[in-house]
Amino acid sequence: MIHARPIMARMIATLFALGAMAHLAGRVQAASEPQDVAFVGFRIINDSMEPLSEAEKNRARLLDDLFKQKLEASGHFNFVDIPEAIRDEIASGPFIGECNGCEVDYGRKLGADLIAWGTVQKVSNLILNLNVYMGSVETGQMTYIKSVDIRGNTDTSWTKGLEWMLKYYMPGAETKGAETQ
Repeated sequence: MIHARPIMARMIATLFALGAMAHLAGRVQAASEPQDVAFVGFRIINDSMEPLSEAEKNRARLLDDLFKQKLEASGHFNFVDIPEAIRDEIASGPFIGECNGCEVDYGRKLGADLIAWGTVQKVSNLILNLNVYMGSVETGQMTYIKSVDIRGNTDTSWTKGLEWMLKYYMPGAETKGAETQ
């Protein structure tokens, strides 16, 4: 004799499981789409007794370009354009990351999924610290905070520090199809 209730219960459980799998598959697919990032750049925090040089200011711009290049090449991130008016607003206000959540507001204004910025803390010409921050515009929560120490105040030391951080600390930042070493 076949009981209808156990069969019906299995059918409902199967349908529920299939629905849950379909829902999760949709979320995984959505998560694999590139995220829009509002990147406001690197800022130098000079804790040394020496004034910032033009070479150091240029290195910060070099890091800006390298960060965007590496993340875009991964296929996981797109960068939104930041209009000059918003750049001016950011520059005239408190530092990003020290403004009680203003970075999230800027991210919303720009229609981004993530807001990102970096700092280079110069302790001396030998000791520098490179930091990258990324947060969710939707939740306001930080999703990525990493720091590496670099030795030497050269274009090479700064770029190698950022490349190392992205390679080893930011899953997905590697270029699509790149071999891992």
